Order: sequence, then structure tokens, then C-alpha cells
Amino acid sequence: MKIRLYVDHPLGQGQTIPLDRDQAHYLFGVMRQQIGAQIALFNGRDGEWRAEVTEAGKRGGALACLEQTKPLQMPPDLWLIFAPIKKARTDFIVEKAAEMGAARIIPVQTDFTNSERIRQDRLQAHAVEAAEQCGGTFVPEVTDLQKLDRLLTDWPQDRQLMFCDEAEVGAGKVLGEADSGPWAILIGPEGGFSEAERKRLHDLPFAHVVSLGPRILRADTAAVAAMTVWQQALGDW
Repeated sequence: MKIRLYVDHPLGQGQTIPLDRDQAHYLFGVMRQQIGAQIALFNGRDGEWRAEVTEAGKRGGALACLEQTKPLQMPPDLWLIFAPIKKARTDFIVEKAAEMGAARIIPVQTDFTNSERIRQDRLQAHAVEAAEQCGGTFVPEVTDLQKLDRLLTDWPQDRQLMFCDEAEVGAGKVLGEADSGPWAILIGPEGGFSEAERKRLHDLPFAHVVSLGPRILRADTAAVAAMTVWQQALGDW
């Protein structure tokens, strides 16, 4: 099955899946699928299912679930927190976070964040597309933009934080013997963290300050590098 499609509908043996207009256009107009074609479906809850096209039209259609091909594969309990940057690079961060195993993606506004708004629905669609393409069965939630100060004030005390501080470049700090469990990774904005933010983060008892090497990384590069470091040390790689 070369086509994988995310659907917001329960999946199970014999279940009929209605298609909306956009899905029908993609399957029958773009991909030229016909009745009897088989594709892979997932909804982020019920694993992946092999399904057959039973109705095909320009404005809609239907699929029938045949059998489960993958169980639901949950990622580690890892949040990626980042300050939005330019549109294409923000899209890149969301896509790669979904591919690399983030369970939740949280855009935040810091003192030096350049962007004051995001399109949450568009970023969530990018997370869905990334899951479709990488073979995942889980789609991370992309939250709306929130202030970093409020997020830290309401922080769950059982969740540890990997704080990637550009001021620590070359310091050689790593996760070391950190415990597994609920975690989050925080990536700063293009202008870096303010001194007040940096001081607060360094003083937090659940924060682990790390360096991402001897060079200052762009925010989108830092997100991928940080997730790689965490996944290799504490994740499911």
C-alpha cells in the first residue's frame, strides 16, 4: 500500500469510513484510485488498517476496513517547545518533530520571539502530513501559541526540561544520568533568550541545561539536534 491517509474516524474490522471532498479529490482526482484499490488508514488511536475503496466520486467516497496492519505505536512522553520563526522554518520544525517522535508540540512566545501569531490549524495539518509520510500511527497535538512565562508557571512538576542554551556553546554539558519519564525540550528564538528568561530557566529545579555543540545553531537545526540527543539518550531509538 503506497498511500497512507489520516482520517478522523474510528477504525475497526468491517468499519465504513466516509471521505470528505478534499480526501476524495486527493484519492480519486490526484492519485487516480478506483473502486477496489487498497490504501492504509490511521487515526492516531486505532493503529494502521488496510482499507478498500468501496465508493468513489468527485465530492466524496467511502472505504471499508479489512484488517489491522500495525498496532498503535505511541511515542515517548516528550514535548517539543519552540519559539516560532519564519513560516517555512516553523513548518519544518513541526514536520521534523512529528517524524522524530514528539508527543506534543508547543509554540511559545518568548521575550525575543519575532512572530506574535501562528496558524494552529495549518501547523496541525503539517503534523498529520508528516505522520502520513513517515509511517507513524500517532499524530502529535500542536497547541496554540502561548507565553513561555505562563507555561513555566503552570509546569507539571513530574516533567523534566531539557533547556538548550546558546550561551552554553562549547561547554560540553549533556544529559548524563538523567532519568527517563515525562520530558520536554525547549528551543529558543532566533534572537536567543533574554537574560531574565535564562536566569529563570537556570534556577528551575526540573531544568537540565545542555549544549548542542561548539557552534550556535539556527532554531530549526537546533530542534532536530536536540531531539536527536534526547532520543538517543532517553527515547525509543
